[in-house]
Amino acid sequence: MALRKVYLGIAGLILIILGSTAFYCAAGWPFIDSLFMVVITVFGVGYGEVHPLDTVGLKVFTMIVIVAGSSAVVYIFGGFVRLVTEGEIQRTLGKLKLKRTMEEITNHAIVCGYGRIGQILAHELAEAKFPFVVVDLDPERIASAEAHGYLCVRGSATEEDCLLSAGIERAKVLATVLPQDTLNVFITLTARNLNRSIRIMARGEHPSTEKKLKQAGADEVVLPASIGGHRIANSIIRPSVMQFLTDAKGLVGHDLKYLGLEVDELTIAHDASFEGKSVHDIQKQLKAALLVIALKQADGRVMREHFENHRMREGDALVVLGRSSDLSRMMDKEQMVRTELL
Repeated sequence: MALRKVYLGIAGLILIILGSTAFYCAAGWPFIDSLFMVVITVFGVGYGEVHPLDTVGLKVFTMIVIVAGSSAVVYIFGGFVRLVTEGEIQRTLGKLKLKRTMEEITNHAIVCGYGRIGQILAHELAEAKFPFVVVDLDPERIASAEAHGYLCVRGSATEEDCLLSAGIERAKVLATVLPQDTLNVFITLTARNLNRSIRIMARGEHPSTEKKLKQAGADEVVLPASIGGHRIANSIIRPSVMQFLTDAKGLVGHDLKYLGLEVDELTIAHDASFEGKSVHDIQKQLKAALLVIALKQADGRVMREHFENHRMREGDALVVLGRSSDLSRMMDKEQMVRTELL
């Protein structure tokens, strides 16, 4: 609105200048003298009259030019002031809104680093509607993340204040995906000191760094180069299988969905009918509808085998493979919390 008023003021001033110049020309003045007279009158320079104003009509018209021209200039100046003021107000309100959102967000993810991997990670989290905050030191990357509508904190994730601004005390998981292993180790140490219960996932460029990241407090270490190498090797050795199981992004879950299958994590909620039962009994009860492929205990440990006799407790989760319709029907029957994995 303020910008529109500036445009209207400028258009009005141009019309006043052109119309007044035409009037003086009609009174017998040369064009350049007429234009000069209008400019010094509108802007109040006060050089004096170019030609004598020897008629009442010229005097009255000149007074009109002074009032109209000065009003247009003041109107334009006021529009610029309002434009700047509104911009500052909007930026201030935006900062306040961001601060309030940061204070309210809970059980979210913190993505440290908005490079190639960070951008893919942020996109996937946004697609899954999982709340997250991007932390990066580069202003261009932060601007790019903000353009996508992501919550951002500009600063170094190695600094405690920066992670605190991102709500690490209330966060559920932190992923540090910077290309420098030393920074990832330092961020992992800092994050673990600030939040003992947060799940930390760290990127490692070199296999030798995996041990250091684990010692620093990382729950899981991802080696992109190793994953890429295994993927290429499998594509060479088992091309037909890999072509069937993977899509353009290399994600097995997408093709499973094409077959109507999903891999899900089903967390046992309080008073669920499965609580206290063994995994073996639950699998018999599920019959062929769902296949239990792993067990995640309440303390975070994952059992991939020999878990049949484990009795389910609140907070335990079953990793199951099954058809989407069967999973939905199971959620209607049992008090369980479903977290889609693939």
